[in-house]
Amino acid sequence: MAEYAAEFGKDGRPVEADGRLDAPAFHRNHEPIWTILQPFLTGRSGDVLEAGSGTGQHVVHFARHAPDITWWPSDLHAAHLRSIAAWRAHAGLANIQAPRRIDLSDPAWSPAPPEGPGPDKLLAIFCANVIHIAPWRVAEGLFAGAIRHLRSDGRLFLYGPFKRNGKHTALSNAIFDTSLRDRDSEWGVRDIADLEKLARSVGLRLTDTFGMPANNMILAFARS
Repeated sequence: MAEYAAEFGKDGRPVEADGRLDAPAFHRNHEPIWTILQPFLTGRSGDVLEAGSGTGQHVVHFARHAPDITWWPSDLHAAHLRSIAAWRAHAGLANIQAPRRIDLSDPAWSPAPPEGPGPDKLLAIFCANVIHIAPWRVAEGLFAGAIRHLRSDGRLFLYGPFKRNGKHTALSNAIFDTSLRDRDSEWGVRDIADLEKLARSVGLRLTDTFGMPANNMILAFARS
């Protein structure tokens, strides 16, 4: 198994008997994130993959607010996959698929489950708080998969802290970046310019940048 990304459930916070984990960040950011996703998704139908679903709380919130969308949660960690499955069962929503294990560091990753077919083409891919707590090859794999699996009108949405032209947008992000690199030299807050270059290399382009609370952003990418 690839060793990267932070893992929930190891911070001493309680774990429900059914395996549900709770991410404090979810309670802070799920509503602001939805205000950005909602205008793009409203009036559309199709399939949306959440790459790196973590606890599974976000996908439940999104699915509840977008019943015409089929949501495909995914993650790498076994504990996260158990939590996503538990949140899915707890919510009882018909438009959430069973979680699947996806290793984004593999450029050939697919949203299709091993036991059967997956979505044909994706309306969107949403990825929150992943690429800064993982090696750069994870960002490369994410973008490689995005151009392969997105519909012609699809979008890749990235949420997290980002640098602009080599500079942090806030002191807190600079401190956070240092702590990440101290933990793993391959981790770190990514620069928007580097992500734009990566996007161009696979046939995507940055279409929108949205400022978010706590010095985070959402970056939206579409086909070139």
